[in-house]
Amino acid sequence: MDRTPFSEPIRRNPGLTRRQMATALVGITGAVLAAGLERAAAQPAGKPSLQRTLVSPQAAAAAEIPGMPGARLWADRPDDFLALVREVPGQADASWLALSGGGGDGAYGAGVLAGWTASGSRPTFAVVTGVSTGALIGPYAFLGPRYDAALKQAYTTLHAADVFEIAGTQDSLFSTWPLRETIARQVTPELLLAVAAEHRRGRRLLVLTTNIDAARLVLWNMGAIAAHGGPEALALFRKVLLASASIPGLFPPVMIDVVGGGRRFKEMHVDGGASAYLFVAPQPMLVDESVEERLPAERLYVIVNNALHSDFAVTERATSAVLGRAMSVGTRALTALELAALIQLCRRQEIDFKLTFVDEGFTAPSAGPFDPDYMAALFEYGYAQAASGTAFGTAPPSFRKRLERSLAGRKLPNLR
Repeated sequence: MDRTPFSEPIRRNPGLTRRQMATALVGITGAVLAAGLERAAAQPAGKPSLQRTLVSPQAAAAAEIPGMPGARLWADRPDDFLALVREVPGQADASWLALSGGGGDGAYGAGVLAGWTASGSRPTFAVVTGVSTGALIGPYAFLGPRYDAALKQAYTTLHAADVFEIAGTQDSLFSTWPLRETIARQVTPELLLAVAAEHRRGRRLLVLTTNIDAARLVLWNMGAIAAHGGPEALALFRKVLLASASIPGLFPPVMIDVVGGGRRFKEMHVDGGASAYLFVAPQPMLVDESVEERLPAERLYVIVNNALHSDFAVTERATSAVLGRAMSVGTRALTALELAALIQLCRRQEIDFKLTFVDEGFTAPSAGPFDPDYMAALFEYGYAQAASGTAFGTAPPSFRKRLERSLAGRKLPNLR
């Protein structure tokens, strides 16, 4: 043209423990968030701003990563996307895996992957896509069972101090230097070499971020970045993961160096979950039935690191609680629409669709976002379901009914 398990909801605790508010407020009360907002609003008017280079929309649209052709593409262009994922000799399987956002609830997806390995039926995926916490799971899922132990450790031993510091910046309420260091420890040169090797076999690892300047989604070809090699590739790989989990306003945006229109400038990237909870294909392919191009997939597995059922909670009359609860409601509505569109696409193209999510059988309480005990319990729950072969299914009847109600009057899937 970034956070290991982080960026969304924790249940059983209304308001702040939801979606984007939740992930930044590990063990912090609504009062602290409100105080942070007040401090931000009270900053002296004369405080210098972070100056940015002004560029034209044309230069921004044509921007590329210097020296790394093929590192990314706009996520709304079907032709470019299909050129990237079409079958390449050596692909091990026609199975795809999509990993959603979900913050600390990414422990569920981590457990599912490990349990899937134990069942002996885990595919070697041709394509793995990840958004937010799904982006952080993505490299482990892509590289397969030998990384299960590292994935479990990442999602069951995480603490708030590994994610952020209560230290506001000019463009965020919190600092994410701890998350940046966590990612640096996990994304090693050896992991980069392993991703590059699988990319050369024809497999694809894709991560989504939101380009705030362009108001468009960007799809990063992580294998191509890894295959470039060297310190620059390692730094960019880590930076993209950090960006994919950087909640706008709460966490600092990630600035990425690009070249466009003969000029060098920096793009501003934030959490992919700000625009989409999961990614399988460009939006035109999902909602426009006149787009006839077929995905080169026989099976699509979707791991939603969240619950899909509604939960009742009397919301506190506080700004942070109301915002947090509203974000939770909006996230689930967005997820329902995205899943409905995916089901429709798979039916049109005769792709076997399989879904897993945190169901109502999981009832462990949480002391707050990134509670290691809660995350360990959720990991074990996902592990047990996958190991027993019961994790994946088509959308359950109750969810189909909710989708049909939410989509009443819209030209989207017939879910029966």
